[in-house]
Amino acid sequence: MLLLQVLLAMHLLSTSNNITICIIPLLLFISIGAAALDSVSLKGRSCLTMKDFTPDEIKRLLWVSGDLKHRIKHEKQYLPLLQGKSIAMIFEKRSTRTRISTETGFALLGGHPCFLSSQDIHLGVNESDTDTSRVLSGFCDIVLARVYSHATLEKLDKEASIPIINGLCDLYHPIQILADFLTLQEHFGSLSGLTVSWIGDGSNVLHSFMMTAAKLGVHLKIATPKGYEPKKSVIQEAQRLSKLHGTQLVLTSDPMEAAHDSNVLVTDTWVSMGQEEEKKKRLKDFAGYQVTMQTGSVAKPDWIFMHCLPRKKDEVDDQVFYSSRSLVFSEAENRKWTIMGLVVSLLTDYSPKIPMPKF
Repeated sequence: MLLLQVLLAMHLLSTSNNITICIIPLLLFISIGAAALDSVSLKGRSCLTMKDFTPDEIKRLLWVSGDLKHRIKHEKQYLPLLQGKSIAMIFEKRSTRTRISTETGFALLGGHPCFLSSQDIHLGVNESDTDTSRVLSGFCDIVLARVYSHATLEKLDKEASIPIINGLCDLYHPIQILADFLTLQEHFGSLSGLTVSWIGDGSNVLHSFMMTAAKLGVHLKIATPKGYEPKKSVIQEAQRLSKLHGTQLVLTSDPMEAAHDSNVLVTDTWVSMGQEEEKKKRLKDFAGYQVTMQTGSVAKPDWIFMHCLPRKKDEVDDQVFYSSRSLVFSEAENRKWTIMGLVVSLLTDYSPKIPMPKF
C-alpha cells in the first residue's frame, strides 16, 4: 500500500500544478511517517531511561498515550486491554502522582495493580533484589519501581523475565518526561522546533529531558547554579544527541539567559526526598532561580510554564503557577495517560486508532 502511494505521488508531481506539487509531498511524508511509527513494537521491553529509546519509539509511546486518552476520556470507551494482567508497584520513595496514575490507569484498562511499599517487602534487605525480581516475575506481568538508586533498577531488570519500568530513581524519571512531552504536543500542536528552558536543579527530571528532547527536535536551554549541574556523562550524551539531531543545547548559570526566546519554562523541586538536611544551603544557593513573570518577560510571547510537582513557592511564585500560562495540572493528569500508554505498549500489540499527531 505504501509503495502505491509513493508511485501515485511521483506521478502527480510530474503532471500537476504548483499547488499539488506543494501538497502531495506533505501528504506523502505524513503517510510514510505514520507507517513507520505503526510498525514500531515495544512489547516485552523495559523502560529504565529514555536514553534506550529511539525517536520513533518515543513518538509511538506518545501516540498510543494520546489515543488512549481520546478514546477513554473523550469518547467514553471501555478498553480492557490489560484484563487478567497485574502490575507490581515497588515504592521505596512515596508519591502522589506516580502511585495514583499507575493504580487508576492500570485498573481502568482492566488490570490489577499491587502496591508494595518499603515496609511491605524491604527490597534488598530481607530479600535480595535478585530474588525479589524472580519472584515477582512469576506473580505479575510487569513491575514499576520507584527507588533511590538506578543500580537497583538495573539489578531488577537483569533478573526479571518481565518488563521493568523506572517510576523514578536518582538518575532518571522517564515516565514524567513522557507526560511532559504529551502535554506540550497537545498545547502547541507539535514538538519539533520548540525551545524548553530548564531553570533549577540538575535533577533526574532534567536528565530525562536531556535524553529525550533532541530526539523530538526540541531545543534545550539549561540554567543551574554552580555545583548543581547535570551529571557529566548525561551532558556528554545530550551533546551527542543534540549534534546528531540538529538541535540546540545550552548550559548556563544565568536563568534569564536560559529563558530568553523560549517557549517553555520548566523547573522542579530544589530539595528532593533524601536531601532535607541540605535545605538551608540549597535555598541559599538557588537564590534568583525562582520562576516569575519577570523570567517570562524575555521568553516568547506564548510561553508556558510546567512543573512536575510537588511545588514550593521558592521555585515558582503564585502569579505564574496559577496563571493561564501554567500547564501543571494538565501535565499531572497526563502522567496517567502516558503510564497507560507505556504499559499497553510494553504488554500488548495495541495499535492506535486516532491519526498520528504532528511531532
